[in-house]
Amino acid sequence: MAGAGDNRYRYGRGREKARDAARVETFSDGVFGVVLTVMAVELLQSGPARESGRELPDALAHAWPSYLAFIITFAIAGQVWLAHHNLWRYVVRVDQMLLVFNLFVLLFIATIPFTADLLSDNLRGSPTEQRLTAALYVGTVLGEAVFVNLTWWWARRRALLHPGLDPRLVRAIARRILLKPLFYLVAFAVVFVDPILSLCAYLLLVGFYLIGGPGDLRASASATEDGSAA
Repeated sequence: MAGAGDNRYRYGRGREKARDAARVETFSDGVFGVVLTVMAVELLQSGPARESGRELPDALAHAWPSYLAFIITFAIAGQVWLAHHNLWRYVVRVDQMLLVFNLFVLLFIATIPFTADLLSDNLRGSPTEQRLTAALYVGTVLGEAVFVNLTWWWARRRALLHPGLDPRLVRAIARRILLKPLFYLVAFAVVFVDPILSLCAYLLLVGFYLIGGPGDLRASASATEDGSAA
């Protein structure tokens, strides 16, 4: 009977939260690393050194769509990784739904090299092609931002965050990340006016989110004493 009771305890619903977040962070970091590597290979493989019949300055100027797509995409992917790292330092337990939301974040991140490659190939195309590829690109990063918000909302709702966090810090982070998809919606609207302007707006957004945010606020006194303040 004791063995049966132990098994019920081991596999009961109450054990769901006992899983820590270390494996999730490690797996996510691996995905980010692969995405950045694939992106560099896809967007920079047809650089000036492979152009025939062109002088180097002309070849560099001709390849500007690839470089623009690479810079914007690297900046976005790098900022998303920083945001992911900053949010997940507060997550101490995971459950099944949180893992699913994080997988959707990684799904959209993994799609970025494909949409960035389309973008670099069609920035010289017709206005319709420019708008379509820019819309696909914007839609990808918008999807990532939505699921980051869902991840944080679920972690708060299910009490998966560090119990010593100041509630004001939790709310400040929620407000900050909620602005991101709203900004992306504005950039999505600008696509239909000027696709390149819409993409360059992302560099401004990335710059805004690289500035120290609410994650730099102090946690509660108990967390500070433990050395775990933000």
